[in-house]
Amino acid sequence: MAIESALKERYQTEVVPALMERFHYQNLLQVPKVAKIVVNMGIGDAVGNSKALDAAVGNLTTITGQKPLVTRAKKSIASFKIREGMPIGAKVTLRGQRMYDFLEKLFYVALPRVRDFRGLSSRGFDGRGGYTLGIKEQLIFPEIDYDQVDKMRGMDVTLVTTADTDEEAQVLLTMLGMPLQRHR
Repeated sequence: MAIESALKERYQTEVVPALMERFHYQNLLQVPKVAKIVVNMGIGDAVGNSKALDAAVGNLTTITGQKPLVTRAKKSIASFKIREGMPIGAKVTLRGQRMYDFLEKLFYVALPRVRDFRGLSSRGFDGRGGYTLGIKEQLIFPEIDYDQVDKMRGMDVTLVTTADTDEEAQVLLTMLGMPLQRHR
């Protein structure tokens, strides 16, 4: 059996009982949980440079520990010189143990490395219990070697929860250690 992450253990021992008490759930299955994490990287310069796509796929593989899926253009856009079917990005969907490992790394290692970091905005919630944040550069992850990076690339990280409301999702993610901004 694989070693469980400290975050998953904390979810089961601390977060679930606290959420059941706060939101008065009758059943354990009503308690929201993180269902999956989608990490998406758009590579606009992949149109003219195929090495850019390979570098981005390599970065995503290193960061998430899972091989990304190359996303392709759904339709042609002449002004961007994009034809239908051209590779324009890469994405990874994390579940289970890899998801908890990535969350732990994101909350406790990567985000504190962002310059002038004061917490994540609470405006990233989508109304249905999901949260999306944008990361401007891949260098905040410790496994990315600065000397090997050809270009700074940003990425979107979407945390999909089973929560019905933003409030439930916000409490869940905050209890898991997500650094949200304090409102004044």
